Amino acid sequence: MDNPSLRQKLINKSKEAFMMAIEVYNKPSIHYRVEGFSFFICNAWELMLKARIIQTSGESAIYFKDKPSRTISLENCIKLVFTNEHAPIRKNLEKIVELRNTSTHYIVEEYEMVYIPLFQACVFNFSNKMLEFHAIDITSIVPENFLTLTVSLRGLNESEIRAKYPLQIAEKLLTMTENINSEITQNNSDFAIRIDHRYYITKNRSEATDIVSVSKESNDQIRIVKEMKDPNTSFGYNAKRCIREISSRLDRANIKLSNQGKPIQFNSYHFNLFVSYYRIKENQKLCYTYKINSTPTYGYSIQAIDFIVGEIKKRPTKYRSET
Repeated sequence: MDNPSLRQKLINKSKEAFMMAIEVYNKPSIHYRVEGFSFFICNAWELMLKARIIQTSGESAIYFKDKPSRTISLENCIKLVFTNEHAPIRKNLEKIVELRNTSTHYIVEEYEMVYIPLFQACVFNFSNKMLEFHAIDITSIVPENFLTLTVSLRGLNESEIRAKYPLQIAEKLLTMTENINSEITQNNSDFAIRIDHRYYITKNRSEATDIVSVSKESNDQIRIVKEMKDPNTSFGYNAKRCIREISSRLDRANIKLSNQGKPIQFNSYHFNLFVSYYRIKENQKLCYTYKINSTPTYGYSIQAIDFIVGEIKKRPTKYRSET
């Protein structure tokens, strides 16, 4: 039987653990960020999923049948709630649980560069599932801009890793990096937020984030490069995640779409109309085209979501579905 009192206590503690994870990771004075984040985010997920299991299967479902005084682990919760073992959201959680279980044995600061795409996806996934499972909007607790984790701008350098760490640790880190990067290319944004950081030369100062100049007295030679760095901070949303985020924001703003007088949810049809009408795929600030595979895929920035929601808020009665 569902125990609302216990379920609410679990949800409240889950929110606290989530806030701790965000605060630990984004606080610049803390150097134990990766280990601390993985511990608190796993705790937040475990409590939230147990509340979900109580809601759907009753309180007894969170205890081991042969040990009724002991609650099941996060690994068990993940398998009960996300039954598809190939689901990217489940694979993301399992990777972070694995990190939580082993990170204390390998204090390697470069973990951050490897895991930040998974951490960012995990934060967004938690926010979405808290809303879906328990009707709780995380942005009412944590400001939306704080849900974006800070990242290191340094890339992972293989020669530096081998020089810095003993052979066993260096090989473990490099192998793990290769495996995770391979999985990122095979999964969607529920597994990892893959973003490209791009540098280009422009004469328009309003477009620049850094300013460079040429000195005749310099003895150093330069060359113009285009360098792709991962992790970075630009286009982390696929179409599905955009639609989910836009729909969530419209719900929070109490903006209702309708079709012939009947309420409907913002969907892929509406999203594609915006993308086509405003040529969002042609706007380098709103969309990036990934050409790794034969069929290109598109990543959208948070600005694309802000733009679409902003346009709907300006004229909410104008955007009525005719499908």
